[in-house]
Amino acid sequence: MKRFAWTLAATLAFAMPALAGDQYVDGTGYAVSGYDVVAYRSLDQVAVGQSQPEAVRGRSDITAEYNGVTWAFSTEENRDKFLENPAYYAPQYDGHCAYGVSRGGKVPANPNLWRIVDDKLYLNITDVVVGFFEEDIPGNINLAEGNWPGIEADGASSSVIPKFTSEGPVAN
Repeated sequence: MKRFAWTLAATLAFAMPALAGDQYVDGTGYAVSGYDVVAYRSLDQVAVGQSQPEAVRGRSDITAEYNGVTWAFSTEENRDKFLENPAYYAPQYDGHCAYGVSRGGKVPANPNLWRIVDDKLYLNITDVVVGFFEEDIPGNINLAEGNWPGIEADGASSSVIPKFTSEGPVAN
């Protein structure tokens, strides 16, 4: 019986999503600087080494709460999709830079420097960092996955995103 209880506990632990850490929120007060995380799935992703299309800004009147912060969306349909499965749409590493996490730290991420890999959204901080991340995407994700449990509980970055200005979601 004891073995069954341990097996059940282990199975449930792996089946449940990991508890999220502090979501990175910049001066806009919104997750992902107020950009619509569902909209990334409809953008045409370009080849490695090319700049991705610009992210879609959310609206201040179409929002949802998740992981202790407010998320903005460009449409009510996108908000509803997000609410059905927020962990699927939210960027990895609570919106911190994927390459930064691969190197063991939490740094902010620019919503316009994104890539979807294996159906997961990854953000990075600068164009230069995107280049480092893209040199070995699987290797960097593997490193980040190994580092994340050890830094997940650390406070969210309070740094600003270099070379990025955001005024938050579009007013309604």
